[in-house]
Amino acid sequence: MQKTGEPVHVKLPKFVVNALSDTPRSSEYYWFWTGGGTVEGNADIWRRKLNRLFSLAGIKGGHPHRFRDTFSVELLNAGVPIERVSTLLGHESVRVTERSYNPWVKSRQDRLDADLESAWAQDPLAVVLTKGTQEVHGKRDTVN
Repeated sequence: MQKTGEPVHVKLPKFVVNALSDTPRSSEYYWFWTGGGTVEGNADIWRRKLNRLFSLAGIKGGHPHRFRDTFSVELLNAGVPIERVSTLLGHESVRVTERSYNPWVKSRQDRLDADLESAWAQDPLAVVLTKGTQEVHGKRDTVN
């Protein structure tokens, strides 16, 4: 839910829905909760189970929030605008999302690269020194 109390719905892919359909539920209404106890208590139980799973898998620093991070980064890498990712995460403001995920916005990096190349094209020295070279034309794996 958003901090405003508004629910956020995230559509699941068909293969996930099918896998859940084949998974026994903990209660009539929930797959992973009996409905008893508190939400915080249930979250703690699952946190411990996931920590054990991360440990068995040899994943150092594993934590449940990684799933949320992966979800966000995959959407951004697929070109979903950060404003929509922010909504799916339930953030009150896109600024919250930007603080954590701006480095993963491909369109943002593409715009920054284009701005740099445009500036270089207007610099007489850069034009002369890099005319036709990979430093300006196409080589993107060098970071200064």
